Amino acid sequence: MDTTLAEPDESLEGFAEAHREQLERYPAQEIAWQPVHTVYVPADRVTPGIVADWRHAAMELLHRHVFAPTELASLFGLDLDLATPVHDRLRKKLAAEPIEDLRIDFEDGYGLRPWDEEDLHVESAAAAVAAMHEEGTLPRRWGLRVKSFADGDPRRSIRTLDGFLTEVLKRTGELPAGFVVTFPKVLVEAYLGQFARCLEALEEALRLGRGTLRFEMQVEAPQTVLFLQRTADLVPSLGGRLAAAHFGVFDYTASIGLPPHEQRLDHPACDHARHVMQTALAGTGVELSDGSLAAAPASDSAEDVGALLQRHSAQVRHSLAHGYYQGWDMHPSHLISRFATVYAFHYRCYEAYAERVRAWEDRRAAEGGVLDEPATIRTLVSALARAEHALS
Repeated sequence: MDTTLAEPDESLEGFAEAHREQLERYPAQEIAWQPVHTVYVPADRVTPGIVADWRHAAMELLHRHVFAPTELASLFGLDLDLATPVHDRLRKKLAAEPIEDLRIDFEDGYGLRPWDEEDLHVESAAAAVAAMHEEGTLPRRWGLRVKSFADGDPRRSIRTLDGFLTEVLKRTGELPAGFVVTFPKVLVEAYLGQFARCLEALEEALRLGRGTLRFEMQVEAPQTVLFLQRTADLVPSLGGRLAAAHFGVFDYTASIGLPPHEQRLDHPACDHARHVMQTALAGTGVELSDGSLAAAPASDSAEDVGALLQRHSAQVRHSLAHGYYQGWDMHPSHLISRFATVYAFHYRCYEAYAERVRAWEDRRAAEGGVLDEPATIRTLVSALARAEHALS
């Protein structure tokens, strides 16, 4: 083949550095297991039996109100052919692993307490974690949410984290796998670097391996959305410590002035914030999580329980449609609607997605004459991997 450009390398000066920067900011990563939810429990209510308590409450609701696949089909608008495997998997999931990710809350769900009272709850929460670890009931992912630096005094936040980790290590002799800390109300970007440095200092003082302590930032203010949009090197600047970004629906909708009855996860303003999070963090390996529905059944009646489950399911579907595969659950009833909706979402699409991938590999059109692009195939493969993790 004839070419014209004599020395292309001259035009490509600086390529190696640019490519190194690309790989640092956007590392290629396979789809890994990610919890479908995070369960938030106020620190003063955490006991060694918290997982069993939620299991019992959720299964009691299931047996009383969604006992058979036909009831599940009617409640969530599913075909019986789909509702049957979803119901079976839901029942087994609640029995085996009702909580995939547990967060012990020392922030909004806990409130402001005298320092000596919070210190006592730090110790009791650490004791509960140690007991769950010994019994084999500690969820695959777990951790705590500390108070915000935005309140003006970071000392309480760091004291709680330090005391909690110190007590867990003293009681267990190790930091059980799956630990992460949630860092809320990040109104100023500098707080992230300061918190990361605190984690580094704690690692050194506690003799933990470098990079052991990672954190989730909460996106719950317009200021946070704005700095995510303008900061290209946020993730690399934190030295790999940023594990996830979680959307905080109620703080966010309040901070932009929405009326109380519009403070909901599926509001268009929340869609905007979530899309900014996706854009800013795409390709970085940072997980994304949606927020919560702050509601429980108004009573034990079938009508009220069903209404709550349907409302929560609709919000979970909205999150899934927008590419958010994790969210917060605040009540045992949410486990039913969360897992049922997630399972139905993956079951409904799995075989069709797999057929399209097979057609691509065989260099033929998929059923219905679909001619997929390489980017779509990558998305299909990722969706299949995500489904396999969620359904495992």
